[in-house]
Amino acid sequence: MPRTARASAAGYCYHVLNRGNARATVFHKEGDYDAFLEMMAEATLRVPMRIIAYCLMPNHFHLALWPRDDGDLSRWMHWLLTTHVRRYLRHYHSTGHVWQGRFKAFPIQADEHLRVVLRYIERNPLRADLVERAELWRWSSLSSLGPAPTLDPGPAPRGEGWIEDVNALMTEAECTTIRESIRRDRPLGSETWVRDTAKSLGLEASLRDRGRPRRKSDLEPKNL
Repeated sequence: MPRTARASAAGYCYHVLNRGNARATVFHKEGDYDAFLEMMAEATLRVPMRIIAYCLMPNHFHLALWPRDDGDLSRWMHWLLTTHVRRYLRHYHSTGHVWQGRFKAFPIQADEHLRVVLRYIERNPLRADLVERAELWRWSSLSSLGPAPTLDPGPAPRGEGWIEDVNALMTEAECTTIRESIRRDRPLGSETWVRDTAKSLGLEASLRDRGRPRRKSDLEPKNL
């Protein structure tokens, strides 16, 4: 089956993610996380990018990006990942693949749907039982403990009490919506917005079911 097109148009916010090849650990020590965040800042000097949220996990990352111009998302991510792979292989005297392949990127409707994705991104370390509070994970946009690229508030500001919102358990419906977006490579938003956006960006294939039905999983999966 041909793979679904990947959007890179301006005017949308995107949930962007990738994981280590064969789910292998990519960030082995604090310096690995810090170096990747520094590369994100470097990438923004080369290709302007509004970074709304991020979270680096041991074997994957999640970003929320808001590109200004068509193609900027692909250019920014290409520089970031190729630079990271080159420096990673040199540092660890290694060869081969670091990431699982091309990154995933899904348009998000800039309303409450975006805020749900931001919560999902920033509570990743809490969901994975790496910390007792989400803001204690140094390599997340929620934390003020580690190095951080400049953040943009985005078109749907987080609002008062955000840290407590992130630490609160997400609903099954919220998790399912995001999980389906990841599984099907589809935009995330209201039904009408998703349909219109998929048509506009040539992502209609993402609206069709594919493969066998998935079994019911945990309320908040720990591996996405």
